[in-house]
Amino acid sequence: MKTGWKKLPFEEVIADVSGGNVKTPQGEFLQEGQFAIVDQGKELISGYANEEKRLCHADLPVIIFGDHTRCFKYVDFPFCMGADGVKVLRPKIDANVKYLYYYLRQLHITNAGYSRHFKYLKQSEVVLPPLDEQKRIADILDRAEALRAKRRAALDQLDELTQSIFIEMFEDPRSPTKRKNEKIRLRDVIDIIVPTRDKPKSFTGNIPWITLPDLANSIYIEDSKYKLSKEEARPTKTRLFPKETVILSCAGSLGKVAISTNEVYTNQQFYGLVCDKKRIIPEFLAYYLLLLGEDYYRGISGTSTLAFFKKESALNIEIMLPEISNQIHFSQTVKQIEKIRKSQQKSLREINNLFDSLAHEAFTGKLFSHQFFEQEIENGVKI
Repeated sequence: MKTGWKKLPFEEVIADVSGGNVKTPQGEFLQEGQFAIVDQGKELISGYANEEKRLCHADLPVIIFGDHTRCFKYVDFPFCMGADGVKVLRPKIDANVKYLYYYLRQLHITNAGYSRHFKYLKQSEVVLPPLDEQKRIADILDRAEALRAKRRAALDQLDELTQSIFIEMFEDPRSPTKRKNEKIRLRDVIDIIVPTRDKPKSFTGNIPWITLPDLANSIYIEDSKYKLSKEEARPTKTRLFPKETVILSCAGSLGKVAISTNEVYTNQQFYGLVCDKKRIIPEFLAYYLLLLGEDYYRGISGTSTLAFFKKESALNIEIMLPEISNQIHFSQTVKQIEKIRKSQQKSLREINNLFDSLAHEAFTGKLFSHQFFEQEIENGVKI
């Protein structure tokens, strides 16, 4: 270890200062309010409160650790604590809180499901360089993190852009129709494929087998975590979705939508909608169904404990049917935006790799200078 650097037990460096604070149950969260509520979820702010007595009295800034979720958050503004699994952490010694936040975030903490994890965090050790070096590391990682945030924001804006273009060209599917397009039922323009409930016993092929987590990054779905061969799929009698099938989630998380760019299989959480392309274009149908929103699909799912809507309910969804030429124009626009998305996603991967490299160098005492960092950004990662 470099001269002047120390490695200390967690509990010699960091204190749990959660005790004595008012905790706000999720059922009491407000959508708007005077004070932000920070809980153990992924979002920095989960809700709001108005009573000053709910404010956490720990000195700021603090590090929030999700005892169940293993999420870390850096909080430098007055906040109220969520009720469950929130640990508020502060240094016991003279240390830079932002440095500690980045250091703790890169630790590999045992995943015990929804059990508590603070006991594992307390078993870790903290590498502490001199205070000036801590501040330098925190500043560089802050700047790299800001680049990641900009790239994620750009990707979010692409989603908003596509949806705005759809609404401008056709109208919002959630609003009463103001145009002359007559609504038809989905069954009039698609064939529906219903997968079987049986899960294949092995995944050694090259045909994507789609599950909900695979729909995260784009309206187009090209790949999946699991892949099947036709031989592996045969015992389950599941059906192959052809290329350009609109995939609609019908169980659990409702109304998730994607378009297959290749032949795919899916689990039972989806219907496959095969378009009559003389009348309806996959990109148009996908965004129409996406914009209907989860509340719409919950409304057609009945009263089952598990959110689910039947094949007949899917076939009876009413949609407008604009001129095919307008649908084709929208489809071309979507494909152009998706090209930009791929470029942005590639850049985000580069930034993620850069951040990981910086963090590794930082916590092993090998971090290069500010000037080298700036040159790396200039040469390799454009915003």
